[in-house]
Amino acid sequence: MQIQFPNEAPEYSGRELTLAFPAMVDGQRVECMITAEALEDHFGAASPRQEDMIVAFDTHRPRIEAATRRLLSETRAQCLVLRSGYVRFYEANWRN
Repeated sequence: MQIQFPNEAPEYSGRELTLAFPAMVDGQRVECMITAEALEDHFGAASPRQEDMIVAFDTHRPRIEAATRRLLSETRAQCLVLRSGYVRFYEANWRN
């Protein structure tokens, strides 16, 4: 399974309190999201405000993409939401 992440800016959803970002899985676009809670708990976002979430995402993008890659590999999902609990589990078990 080939997983790549296009260098695109994440899209903020104030309604869902998420940032959406794409992945390409074997040439197919998969929409991925990370919650404000995950960004606050694990990546230093000061609040669920768009500006704070984007700064945290940009600063920690490699870690976020690594966790996303692992979850995509495990689930083969067509749409993925990266939540705080999974990030905690991933970082405790697989992060280098």
